[in-house]
Amino acid sequence: MGTVFSMCFDCSRDDNVPEKQQEPKQYSWDKREKVDPKDFTIADQKDQVLGRVPGQINGQQFIIQNCENCDIYLFDHIATITVDDCVNCRFFIGPVKGSVFFRDCKDCKCAVACGQYRTRDCMKFDTFLLCGSQPIIESSTSMKYSCLQYYYPQLKDEMREAGLSVYNNSWWNIHDFTTVPNETNWSLLPEDSVIDDFVPKPTTEQFNTLQLSSVHLDSTLPLTLGSRRHTDTQSCLVAFFVSPGASDHVDQFVLKLKTDHSAVALVQSKEVKMSGDEAQRVFGAAGASFAKTVTTATVIGLMYSGEGCIDICRTLARDGCEAIKCQYYVSTEHTSKKDIDQFFNFADMQMSA
Repeated sequence: MGTVFSMCFDCSRDDNVPEKQQEPKQYSWDKREKVDPKDFTIADQKDQVLGRVPGQINGQQFIIQNCENCDIYLFDHIATITVDDCVNCRFFIGPVKGSVFFRDCKDCKCAVACGQYRTRDCMKFDTFLLCGSQPIIESSTSMKYSCLQYYYPQLKDEMREAGLSVYNNSWWNIHDFTTVPNETNWSLLPEDSVIDDFVPKPTTEQFNTLQLSSVHLDSTLPLTLGSRRHTDTQSCLVAFFVSPGASDHVDQFVLKLKTDHSAVALVQSKEVKMSGDEAQRVFGAAGASFAKTVTTATVIGLMYSGEGCIDICRTLARDGCEAIKCQYYVSTEHTSKKDIDQFFNFADMQMSA
């Protein structure tokens, strides 16, 4: 018997036709816009006025280093920024989502809004600050601070892009990692300090189109007294329950108090999330009426101080909120101290978690 072999040939194949080349895989990082680090660095400058206008940084990291007697303005939102080895410089630094870190700098003035603020090995540094967490200094001396007040049209949107709330500002609550017995490495600037005397507005052509203002009533960022002395006649907590990013009526409330009731001062403020159970713990019996609202809202709490502040705040809050059906809470004379302690203790614990 013979053996039968079965062979199969693909008669349709044409060996002269080249195989189709497979397209290389595309990954998400291949599609990112290429950036040049030089566009996000200012280094080795002396006696210059320079910086970036809105849209030129757009959330990138930034580096400033080895500059002397320079005025540096960054009017845009930034991811993080480090400032190293600068002497006798003035800085305006727009909203920073993460950290601002100054190292080995001396005789400088600064205005900055940021999520985290830190210095190391710095001296003679005056800062107008908005900081969403507790500012930290380390091995630094002669550091002075005040509340940042500023306006330009893009600032509010830049704050939102950086994930910062204008109502979260711990500018006065400095933590010093390297305290010295019987000495103080930091203090507050005089209450009447004017930012333009420290960080003057730029006058060069690059910044001519910007509508800059440091006038108190124009400021996007509320002025808070912090730990400065304030009147003990009466204090109260005002809380607004708002949809995230929809705080215009709260801004109007703060502005109305500034313009019409200047003797009533904003001491501190916080914007936080809380659950229904937490609302009831913070606001007591009144918290039950907010339990459903807080699941989809943020809570902006404002501590005011001044003669008659409870009645003034209640009237303004009612007038501003009734038309738009926004819930709010104002302390009574009997609950004000407890309300203030419970709300800000809750906010501090949540933000440090």
